[in-house]
Formats: sequence, structure tokens, C-alpha cells
Amino acid sequence: MPQIQLTPAQRKVHRADAHHLDPVVMIGSDGLTPAVRKEIDAALKAHGLIKVRVLSDDREAREGMLQSLADELDAAPIQHIGKLLVLWRPVPEKAKAVDDERKPGPKEVKVLKFSKRGGQKPEIKVVKVLGNQRLTPGGQIKRAKTFKKSVKKSAAG
Repeated sequence: MPQIQLTPAQRKVHRADAHHLDPVVMIGSDGLTPAVRKEIDAALKAHGLIKVRVLSDDREAREGMLQSLADELDAAPIQHIGKLLVLWRPVPEKAKAVDDERKPGPKEVKVLKFSKRGGQKPEIKVVKVLGNQRLTPGGQIKRAKTFKKSVKKSAAG
């Protein structure tokens, strides 16, 4: 997979966003092992923008690690400063599971109360109406009407 190409302006924005981040993965003396690549991939999926600390003193090796990570993980190399590597990849959208049996939650409704005097502005009140409640024409919240059972059914039982 090829690495993502960014404009200098985009790279600058990501560099600024990464400034306050702490390294989430450390690459030790073993270098880029499959386990390290897997952890970096998981961190990119979760966060999008990450810092990686490399404990090696060889600058060319660190530069090679940054390029190989960007190529293999389909990410963009943002910055290599000292022993820190900054990588970015857009976070994939999470698919939300739709539950058909789920009932609607509370609704926030605006209630307008008009003044008895004509020239004043109406009072606006935001009210939370739960599933078992209803709003009356006067702006009051009441419990939903319960349906009455049949007299014949209750007498027979």
C-alpha cells in the first residue's frame, strides 16, 4: 500500500496537533518486528495521529523505519524529530449497529408561553419529554394516557 501524500499545509496542521501527544509505541533494539507493526496499526486505527519513540541511535535507520511504516501501513509520515516519529492516517468510520426494537429516547421540546399582555415577547422554555409522557396544549407535561381494559375481560378473569 502506498503512503498518503499530504500538502505542506496539511502536514503543518498535523504537526501542530501532534505536539502535545505522548508516544504510544516504543521501538526497541529488535527494530520493526511484526508485533510492533501490529501495535502501530492498531494505534493508527484508534487515534489516527500517533507518536512512536525509537530507542536506536542511528538516524538513517530511524528515517528508514518511518518510510517503511508509512508504506506498509498506508499512513503519512508527518515528522521525524530526534527519536520521535509522527504518523497520521485517517480514522475509519465505525459502523453503528441499528437496533430495530429500540424505543425512542427523551425529546427536548420548546414550549412558548405567550404573555396575557400583547406587547411582550413570549417566554421560551425547553422541556424534556420522556417516552411515557405527553405535552398538553397548555405546555404542561403529563403521563401518557393509559388505555382502559374491557370491563367484560376483567370480570371474566
